[in-house]
Order: sequence, then structure tokens, then C-alpha cells
Amino acid sequence: MPPLIFRKGLDLKDAVAGQLAENYHSALVAAIKESDFRYQAGRLEIHLAREFGFCYGVDRAVDYAYQARTRFPNQTVFLTGEIIHNPHVNDKLRALGIRFLTDPGEAIDALGADDVVILPAFGVTIEMLQTLSARGCTLVDTTCGSVLNVWKNVKRYAQDGATSIIHGKHWHEETQATASQATQYPSGHYLVVYDKDEAGVVCDYILRGGDRAAFLARFERAISPGFDPDVHLGRIGLANQTTMLMSESIEIGEMFRDAMRQRHGETALGERYRAFDTICSATQDRQDAVIRLLADETLDLMVVIGGYNSSNTCNLAHICAEHVPTYHIADPTCLVSPTTIRHKPVGESSEVELEGWLPSAGPLRIGLTSGASTPDNLVERVVRTLDAFANPQ
Repeated sequence: MPPLIFRKGLDLKDAVAGQLAENYHSALVAAIKESDFRYQAGRLEIHLAREFGFCYGVDRAVDYAYQARTRFPNQTVFLTGEIIHNPHVNDKLRALGIRFLTDPGEAIDALGADDVVILPAFGVTIEMLQTLSARGCTLVDTTCGSVLNVWKNVKRYAQDGATSIIHGKHWHEETQATASQATQYPSGHYLVVYDKDEAGVVCDYILRGGDRAAFLARFERAISPGFDPDVHLGRIGLANQTTMLMSESIEIGEMFRDAMRQRHGETALGERYRAFDTICSATQDRQDAVIRLLADETLDLMVVIGGYNSSNTCNLAHICAEHVPTYHIADPTCLVSPTTIRHKPVGESSEVELEGWLPSAGPLRIGLTSGASTPDNLVERVVRTLDAFANPQ
């Protein structure tokens, strides 16, 4: 008997609505939105980006997790890993008694038919899904619709014998899940490129060939089994991790289009190169919103809130840092004092502590945004902390 799979909730949305509001919503943030996304107090003026925080897919995933815990009160409920990249949200789920298979002491081999497993917003690999299904677990699938749209195109490429070139992070759960969609077909292959530099290496190989062994060594963790650049770069289709920097995904697509045109000619381009728009609208909206904010307002600094392993949050910080001093913080506790902040500098892999980050006198104009995995209650705590720092009693 196939396992029970819930993909459209568990009919308990109203039952968990109050709990979700208490844990993640903010009356203050709602009031700031009503005040033209502006907060004024003493010398402090905060400008919120007009799109920030929980996107639809994240909101839905968290909602389904709470519904699952409520629907199965006497069964063990697991998550395959982080449901989203936000420590605050994941800790709330652990507090509900939801166990994470990535935590120490947990093992997928111990699961059975009495267990409930939630699939995260990023999705899971086909291999993981097959393993869970074989063990008979009840599944609650929260995979985001934008991710499913990417999968659809990657599967189409694979069915047609084209290699999927995926702009993403090969170590990220979403990209791993997306890549697995290609390899379910005999002719399916993938190659993951992290940025324009890596895309340039692949494009150069398309145009001129090169050292096959060196190419395979460079991309050994980012290619499908049996990948051969001399064979599998002949026909390609573009896709991306939905939370990557939109402008870079577009540029990478154009790089590959130009390389295929130069290598095979204009008339062969339709057969050799394919691309569909797989950029998540919520990711794009949040990036567009900070670009507008930076263009419209003169700011002293930007604060970007979100998990350090959140791709979409890191890209928001990257955009802001090109224009104004920017501090990417994981949560409100990173605002240690008016003189000290803990933050992750753009391009760095770890958090640092910095002194003298906040101007101590005069008008203070701060821009504020948050990643798609950051709830409004954390934004409120940041606003209140900045107010206390700027306007000490």
C-alpha cells in the first residue's frame, strides 16, 4: 500500500492560525506598513523595504508543519532537515516536539509506518523520497510551488536529452533536489554553476574544449554521475536555484546562449539551447524592493535580517552592500549594543563582531529588510532594539 501523502495541507488551517500569529506575526510591523513603511522615533527613521519577510511558500510550509503536529498528536513527527533557513523558526518547531533527521542521534533507517515526515520548502531528492516511501511513512509535502516549477523544466530537459545547467549552490538542499530530477531519466545529466566565474569556465569549454580531466576535477561535486563535458554540453537547458541573485541568473543565461550560438550557429540555437523563466517571483520582488529603497532614500546604513545560510537573505545583503554600509544579522540578539554588532560581512563565511557600527549622534536613517524565511516578530524586535539604541532614556 503506498504511503499517505498530504500536499495541500491537513484541513487544520483555522486550528493553528492563532498559534502561528502568536509565534510569528507583529502588530508593530503591520502598523509600519500602514505608515508608508516608515518608522519615526526621536532621531531615528527606519525605512522598511516594501517586500520583505515570509514569502507565500515559506508561510505555507510553516503552516503545514503546525497542522501536521496538530493532526498527529500521538505520532512522532520528523522533518528531513531545516524546513526553511531560519534558526528561530526551526527552534520553534523543535519546541513543538518535531524532530529533525539531521540532528545528532536521528536516522532515516529507524523510521517506520507509524512515523510522520515533513518534507521542507526546498523539497527533497528523489532518492530521499523513495526511501521514505519504502519505509511507509506518512508524508507532509511542503515543497514550494516555485521549486516545483524548476523541477518541471529540468525533467523536460532530461526527457529531451539536454543537460540541465543549474545556477545554484551544489551543497544547497534545493539544488540537490532539483539536480536529482534530471537523473531519473537515462539521458538526463546536470551541471551546477555557482557564479559567473564558473559559468565562464563552462562556456569556454563549450567554445574551445580543453582539459577534460581538469574540468571534471573542478566540478566533481557539481555534476551528474557519468558526466562527460565533450558529450553532455552539446545540448543544454538553463535552470536555477530559486533564491539566487536574479540579475546574475539572467547574465549566466545570456553567457550560455552566446556560447552555444558561437559554437553551433544561430540556426542550431533552438535545438542546442533552452531556457525558461524559473526565477522565484518572491525572491525577485524582495530584491527589487531593496533596489527601489536604495534608490529612493538616502540611508546611513542597511540592516538585513535572516539566517546566514539563507541564500535569498545573503543576496539581499549583497545588493545593499554595493550602495551603503550593510549588516547582515541572523536575529535581533546580534544587535549587542549601540556600539557593538555581530554580523556576517558580505562574501564571508562566518560571523564577526564589530565596534562603532551605529552613529552616536545626529539624525539616523536606517534601511531594513529581511529574508523570505524571517518572520515579522523578529523584524519588530530589531525595530524596537534600534529605537532603544538611538534614543536612550
